[in-house]
Parts: sequence; structure tokens; C-alpha cells
Amino acid sequence: MTASETIYQIKGLKKEYNGRMVVDIDLLEVQHGEMLALVGPSGAGKSTLLRLLNFLEPPSSGRIAYQGQTMKGDAPLAVRRQITTVFQRPVLMQSSVRDNVAFGLQLRGQSANGRVADLLARVGLTEFAKAAARKLSGGEMQRVALARALVIDPAVLLLDEPTANLDPYNIGLIEDIVRQHNREHGTTVILVTHNIFQAKRLADRVGFMLGGRLIELADTATFFESPGDPRTTAFVRGDMVY
Repeated sequence: MTASETIYQIKGLKKEYNGRMVVDIDLLEVQHGEMLALVGPSGAGKSTLLRLLNFLEPPSSGRIAYQGQTMKGDAPLAVRRQITTVFQRPVLMQSSVRDNVAFGLQLRGQSANGRVADLLARVGLTEFAKAAARKLSGGEMQRVALARALVIDPAVLLLDEPTANLDPYNIGLIEDIVRQHNREHGTTVILVTHNIFQAKRLADRVGFMLGGRLIELADTATFFESPGDPRTTAFVRGDMVY
């Protein structure tokens, strides 16, 4: 993998909270335009890793390079604006669906005309443009959050359990939107999910985290069909109870 193909490079990354090691990853490289899924039991450090990759907080030690540039302290605003996260529980403003989706563009001083309408159509919410965002169903709210993330055309889309507790219709719709955006825009997608079937459907590569460590990372077919670590095998088979 050459530097030009790598959007993130992690070396010796550690994150501690009150003396407890939450993330401890020796090496991880993420390619431009790939869809990487991170799976593992609760408390494995997956969501914390996403926060580090979004530069929401600094690592305790180690190195995160983005686009070949090592980030020290707070990442520059220009970098942070290239990365966005959709969380399991969407945090929406007390305003209309359209205003929520347009928010990121307005912060950047960019016109919302056309782009917001296009995204609302893509997520199937055109008819709800003027509705209060917080009065929608859970699946509809998550689609608003996804549209708000995608409208700024991010270089990196971080997804933290984006379809947890949603019905099959909304799960399928969100997966299709993410897949299509990745293919059309080359957006790098890092997905944290407990749903190994979702990881199998979407990801180019899958990583298994346990105890803050990246136990195994492989292309999706290899990960599920012939994992190299017995702990990965146990997780994939459902033998690992968590």
C-alpha cells in the first residue's frame, strides 16, 4: 500500500481512560475509498477508535496520520471538516428536516440550493422537508442524520452502529444509500457494527476488535470464510458470548 492510497495510518495508538486501556492498536492503515467494517463485542474499543479518527479527542500516545500528515493536538479545521460521523442515536436540531440537512453547508458558507433537495430525495424524505425533524420515526431520523452527513460530500464517513434497533426496511435503505455514495463519490467509509451480516454485505475489509486491540484484519471473504485467529473464528460462529 503506497502513501498515496492511504487516508489513515495508525501506529502505536493507545487511548486510556482513568488508567484503563481502551484502544491499543499497533498498526492500521485505511485505504482511500474503501469500506472498512469493525466488529467485536461491546467494550472492545470500536466507538472510541472512531472518536480518535474523527479527532474529537487526542490519543494517549501513538500516531494518527491523515492524508500523510501526522495530527498533533487538535486537527486543523480544514481536516475535521472532511470527516463526519453518524451515530447510533441521531442528534437533531429542533428545526425542520431541511434545516437539519442544510446545517453543515451553512457552517461552511456554501449554498444549500439543490444539494439538500437531492439528498432528501435520495433518502426518501422529500415530503418531510418542512416537518419537525424530532417528530419523525427513528428510522426517518437516522436518514436525516445520514443526509446531513452526506450533503457536505465528506472524504470520510464514520458510522457508529447506524442501523441498530431499526426495522429491516430502514436498514436496507440506509445500507443502499451508503453503498451508492461510496461507489459514486469514492468516500472512505468506516463502519462499526454488531451485525456481522451487515459487515459481510457492505465491507471490503473487516477488522475484529477485542479488548481494545485489533485482533484480525482481512478482506471480507477471508475474514468470514477462513479467519486466521481462533478468537475471530469464535466470534464469527457466534461461540463468543458477550
